[in-house]
Amino acid sequence: MLLESACIPIPSEVIMLFGGFFIQKGAFHYFEVVSAGVLGNLVGSILIYWVGATGARTWIEKYGKYVWIQAEHINKAERWFNRYGEYAVFFGRNLPIIRTFISLPAGIVKMNFPRFVIFTFLGCLPWNLALTYVGYKLGENWNRVEPYIRPFSYGIALVLVVLIGRHIYKLVRNHAQ
Repeated sequence: MLLESACIPIPSEVIMLFGGFFIQKGAFHYFEVVSAGVLGNLVGSILIYWVGATGARTWIEKYGKYVWIQAEHINKAERWFNRYGEYAVFFGRNLPIIRTFISLPAGIVKMNFPRFVIFTFLGCLPWNLALTYVGYKLGENWNRVEPYIRPFSYGIALVLVVLIGRHIYKLVRNHAQ
């Protein structure tokens, strides 16, 4: 969970389902598995928040022009994140791919750190609870559900990427005019 939250694409679905399987086998308790998942999410998210807060904005301002990101785009994103950042962090923790990267913009705009930690915790808790429970219920069949979860997760992520891409395209087009 730490690796996934630190922007390394490790599928949390598999990890937490497997943890649920170990609960059924008596190797762990439910609280231990969920706590480990949440703690991993928190530590990884804090690492990426720190990366965003300590240099990502400077890097984007310097090199963003090569991928059509301008200072005005960063300023708009900052205003949006200052207004909706808590919701973005909370709900983003339950969306595939978004949950992996949501800490970076939070750090870039220097979202209030204690609030970031609170909303990260509150956002990742339901995901960890649900996946662990499903893994527990599936028992030895835990790995059979993963092929069904993954396409659904990627489908949601694809829709979000298309919507974000469309928004960026409109920003660039409007700026060019």
